[in-house]
Amino acid sequence: MKRPARSRERAASELFAALYPRLAGWCRRLVDDDETAHEIASEAFTRLWARWTAVAEPQGFLFVTAANLVRDHWRKLERERRALRRVTVEAAVAPPAEAVDPSVRLLVQSLPDRLRVPILLHYYADMPIREVAVLTGRKEGTVKADLHAARELLRAHLRRSLDHTR
Repeated sequence: MKRPARSRERAASELFAALYPRLAGWCRRLVDDDETAHEIASEAFTRLWARWTAVAEPQGFLFVTAANLVRDHWRKLERERRALRRVTVEAAVAPPAEAVDPSVRLLVQSLPDRLRVPILLHYYADMPIREVAVLTGRKEGTVKADLHAARELLRAHLRRSLDHTR
């Protein structure tokens, strides 16, 4: 009985050694903070370990879980920004006009889930379309169409942002 537990632990350890640096680096590019990136990557591995025997594709599970955790992090930051803005506005006599932020990260964050996840996996995790299709359970053509739609939305947002700054 000890052998299966050891092989399970060895497989998990090998997966961690092989994927953690890539996953943490990917998270770092998305959250722009080393500590938060490591927390997210570690949490993704913790969640994988809890479901180890039920997960058929560990790498996909890790990246999708990390993408969801990044999204949750972004939402938390946005809630904090809104709360700070609300407090600042309440303290001011005349609320200042909100500046448009053309940051690509914020624009990606604003995409619907069905478009955001393929963008994160393909462009930020450098996964080929075939792998994104497998991980998301979609056909390659659907992933390509979603990537195209996401790029068009991002392009339109950036154009509007640039038009507002002129």
